[in-house]
Amino acid sequence: MAQLMYGCGLRSLEVIRLRVHDVDFEQNKIIVREAKGNKDRATFLPKGLVPALRQQIEKVRSIHSSDLEHGLGDVWLPDALSVKYPSAAKGIGWQWLFPASVITTDPRSDVRRRHHIDKSVFRKALSRTVKTLGIEKRVTPHVLRHCFATHLLEDGANIRLVQILLGHKDVITTEIYTHVMSTQFKGVTNPLDALETSDFRG
Repeated sequence: MAQLMYGCGLRSLEVIRLRVHDVDFEQNKIIVREAKGNKDRATFLPKGLVPALRQQIEKVRSIHSSDLEHGLGDVWLPDALSVKYPSAAKGIGWQWLFPASVITTDPRSDVRRRHHIDKSVFRKALSRTVKTLGIEKRVTPHVLRHCFATHLLEDGANIRLVQILLGHKDVITTEIYTHVMSTQFKGVTNPLDALETSDFRG
């Protein structure tokens, strides 16, 4: 999940709401559905993540197969889709890419089903990892999305492309990342450093 956030620029909610069919291996992209502003968008899929994602999908298949054997396996679908495609709820493509470990009762319909993982699970895991690594800076899941944008811009990516990948409505929002780029100091010597390397000893 952390790699998806950093490698695709996803928000934490966008990651946990991914479905199996949102991963497009053929076109190397991730489809983000009903993102902020209720709009869909696509972002590229890092090649290095392909093996792990294929393994995750196989894990989902196994879990889903077990659920079906127990008379379950019905995943939540948006109202319009559940009416138009009533059998889709049991299809592997609509299953959550990161399913919850337990079956719960959906309060909206009283149907017992497996929902996606809760975002607090990932947040706590990230917090434990940061602590274990001894990182003193404040690290939240959203920092991974910020790093995605900042590092792309530092590597010379077109800001309009970054805007599209992040799903920003206005490029002004994307321009915020240019203010934290480390390259903004590239080629410039700090005056104190220059003083210390000069012949001045006063």
